Amino acid sequence: MIVNLYNGKLLWAEDSQEGLFARSEALNHYDVIIVGGGISGALSAYSLAAEGLSIAVIDRGRAGGGSTAANMGVLQYSSDVMLHELIDQIGRDKAIRFYKLCQQALNQLQEIADTLDTSSDFTRRNSLYFASEPSHVDRLKKEYDTLAAHGFKVDYWTQEDLLSHYHFSKPAALITYSDAEVNPVRLSRGILHKLNPHQVHVFEHVEVTGIEEAVHHLKVHTSAGPFQCSQVIFATGYDSAPGLTGTKVNLMRSYAIATEPVDDLSCWKDRVLIWETRRPYVYLRTTMDGRIIAGGMDEDNPGAPHSEAFIHKRAEMIKREVHQLFPMLSLKIAFTWAAVFGQSADNLPFIGRHPTKDRIYYLLGYGGNGTVYSMVGAHILRDLILGRSNPDADIVRLARSTDSAE
Repeated sequence: MIVNLYNGKLLWAEDSQEGLFARSEALNHYDVIIVGGGISGALSAYSLAAEGLSIAVIDRGRAGGGSTAANMGVLQYSSDVMLHELIDQIGRDKAIRFYKLCQQALNQLQEIADTLDTSSDFTRRNSLYFASEPSHVDRLKKEYDTLAAHGFKVDYWTQEDLLSHYHFSKPAALITYSDAEVNPVRLSRGILHKLNPHQVHVFEHVEVTGIEEAVHHLKVHTSAGPFQCSQVIFATGYDSAPGLTGTKVNLMRSYAIATEPVDDLSCWKDRVLIWETRRPYVYLRTTMDGRIIAGGMDEDNPGAPHSEAFIHKRAEMIKREVHQLFPMLSLKIAFTWAAVFGQSADNLPFIGRHPTKDRIYYLLGYGGNGTVYSMVGAHILRDLILGRSNPDADIVRLARSTDSAE
């Protein structure tokens, strides 16, 4: 089933139109074919190409034009499931390790961004995570204690502390450090442009129609003819992942706005990434040219709405949320969109080898940290494909119990 991944006017849409990939002549055999040319596919291609493998990236549209195009480009190591909650869910060692992997992934993403020929606007930012209501303060304080106890740099702010830095009042907040923001389309296409055509062949507007398993290879059938390879990775974002059953994923939709550039953002100290404890939450960031991006209003519906009027209504609601925090700013909405996103039952991504098919892999960064999860997953899949031991693969493996999260 093909899901309508987004509707509306996307902020990053023009970036996905630039720099078309010249169609390469396909090799007789690739070490790995990656299905999906968004940020997950690009990061996998980068990690595997560094090992000298021959790679083809196949996308049914433009590379970076699917789920990545609707991505808000907020990069954080903190997850939708707090660390102390994740400890209760999967155990202390695994939970702390997963958070550390996400923290490392931010540094790895910056290293990659720094190597590209064009800027992806990768910028380090701190994050402000506030208690939406007084009843959430104890939970936020517990998260502070847990993060601090395990070596994460974090500050706890009271209501008075917050008011001394910003013009809005909330019961409490955490400040975490060295998160980031990025233009996700420029990052994914920049990676592929750097690798194409010498190390990685990129095939846009090619539909994968099936996979045939032979004794020593896979034949990937497409609208452009068959491709042969040793391994396949499905990095299909929030689109369907063929051949994968048993993973518990809830497809939802969210809404986002981007404003016209704001002349003066001095009231937004350090241009921190902002999010909150209520669910569904609203989250905010800024851009290099002074726009405000904000999103939220999540709904338990697996398809993006077709009605522009409905999307604009949700956009106005998000704008009001921004105004509650920054009433002094004059905001004009320039872009509005609605997009599908996926959440696993335990709030962790699905990354790894198919439970019964040894040459088929998946990199599905379900959750609020898809780009960060994809960086983690690119290294896990690299090791699995090369036959290296990677104990972290157990945390995000496909065949795992998610009952505790239900």
